[in-house]
Amino acid sequence: MIAAADTNELVLIRTVEYGDAGRVAHVTINNPAKRNALGMAGKRAIANAFAKLSHDEKLRVVVLTGAGDKSFIAGADLAEMRDLTVEEAEEEHTLTHYACDSIRRCPVPVIARVNGYCFGAGMELAASCDMRASADHAKFGMPEVRVGLPSGMEAALLPALLGWGRAAELVLTGDIFEAKDMYQFGFVQKLVPAADLDAAVDKWVQSILVSGPRAVRLQKSLLRDWERMSLTDSIRRGIEMCVEARRTDEPSRLMAAFLERKKK
Repeated sequence: MIAAADTNELVLIRTVEYGDAGRVAHVTINNPAKRNALGMAGKRAIANAFAKLSHDEKLRVVVLTGAGDKSFIAGADLAEMRDLTVEEAEEEHTLTHYACDSIRRCPVPVIARVNGYCFGAGMELAASCDMRASADHAKFGMPEVRVGLPSGMEAALLPALLGWGRAAELVLTGDIFEAKDMYQFGFVQKLVPAADLDAAVDKWVQSILVSGPRAVRLQKSLLRDWERMSLTDSIRRGIEMCVEARRTDEPSRLMAAFLERKKK
């Protein structure tokens, strides 16, 4: 493995080379003094970071986390938001969407490594990732109504991830939930002690690295299609993607390797 860093004051990017298997990027939100709360500059930095990474043809996986061991992303920067004009508020909320959408548009899987507080915009960013692993001390919530705002933007993803009842409970009460609750609700797929969080994430990373690079990219694209298509259209799109996979030798190579291993 070979690691390289791309340093930005608000968002740190570290890439790790796995030889022929490709690259894994670790994106860290870097504002620990404010529990990694995101102002408008931070949201722009996330969107720019993922736009840049999305052009990397060797990229296989991205891991998103927060600096330190106490917070993933503790929401937006309320000190910045408090006195926004209507026009500035529109820009601020739109930037939340841009940051989230840059994750959803990333052509490879994005894993949320939730290492602590995950509130508001932080929960929207986590929801925008493909999979979520959490330390057992993390806390989750959508507290916007407590500060006079509805939960908008990618909070719209929550009903599909949690169910309408649980999503309503989060956004209507602003209550804070324990990590074990979010695991039971299905928002979090892996729940482990903090000391085991990296190992839990790495297990997913290694599974992706041994899979077909092109197949994984096609699968992520198909996941996004499933969200917006009818069942009939989704099935048709799946057929098209499976045919598309055959335009390179990746399926035949990996099937041959699988059959060879099975003989041993």
